[in-house]
Amino acid sequence: MSQISYKDAGVDIDAGNSFVENIKPLVKSTRIPGVLGGIGSFAGAFELPTGYKEPVMLAATDGVGTKLKLAIDSGIHNTVGIDLVAMCVNDLICNNGTPSFFLDYYATGKLEVDVATAVVAGIAEGCRQAECALIGGETAEMPGMYSEDDYDLAGFAVGVAEKSELDTVSNVRVGDKLLALPSSGLHSNGFSLARKVLFEKMGMKFDDTFEGKPLIETLLTPTNIYVKSYKKFKPQIQAMAHITGGGLVENLPRVLPENMRAVIKDESIRVLPIFDLIGQHVAREEMFRAFNMGVGMVLVVRPEDAATILENSEAYEIGEITEGKREAVIV
Repeated sequence: MSQISYKDAGVDIDAGNSFVENIKPLVKSTRIPGVLGGIGSFAGAFELPTGYKEPVMLAATDGVGTKLKLAIDSGIHNTVGIDLVAMCVNDLICNNGTPSFFLDYYATGKLEVDVATAVVAGIAEGCRQAECALIGGETAEMPGMYSEDDYDLAGFAVGVAEKSELDTVSNVRVGDKLLALPSSGLHSNGFSLARKVLFEKMGMKFDDTFEGKPLIETLLTPTNIYVKSYKKFKPQIQAMAHITGGGLVENLPRVLPENMRAVIKDESIRVLPIFDLIGQHVAREEMFRAFNMGVGMVLVVRPEDAATILENSEAYEIGEITEGKREAVIV
């Protein structure tokens, strides 16, 4: 009777071992003070940072959504890992959490070592930008669950905050200014709508020229990571809102007290060209609900602190906090 191996069933253990060897230097490149041990154990270890009076651990998890479909179809795999890290750490800093470490989950129908290595290279780059460590992850080869060319990504970041600094909502006051940190593009939200408009409605192709380069390059531009800006301006920041799914109108209210309104001036928003293109076939109100429209993060700051940030960053003013119903309005 013939014998069947795990590889015959679609799972290549040797490929998995080769992948681990490939990513060891990538993981090592993200090492920061606090990391204990290295890759290969059953769990990653990180020493709790000192200097906190009441340290609180924060965690955030996310994926990349259907942006992955574009990476897979185009064969460009080295940037979506940055997106994965960005979506998690950008949430952490909104609760005053300084990112400490990151773990990823990579699932595929057939492990292609070069593809998986490229993805993890992006994750490592994202960790370096976020000044956090990649201390572990999981690679799952699941034939029958995914087609051979498909893969999925998820990850989570853990950080530390001072307990007394968790409640940023109470910091917000009438008269505070709203400053926008620019996005790099779609980031990792709204791609189902973008794909439908660009490729189904408009019939565009990956290699069509847009703004002087192939359209796919614009679409796969990695999500901006705002950790360094957060650390630089933390003393001046009263609250932060990461502008993801739901856009400005649904994310800004998350940092507002019940009796305050965020009023955003429409003409002040520096809408990126990719949104103008998509907006040819989508109502403007829907655009602001599905996309960031060029604003990746909003900082709430005191009027007297705004100048410092405006003069030392790419931030620009888009509105202010007023009395009223707890909502964000674009006027």
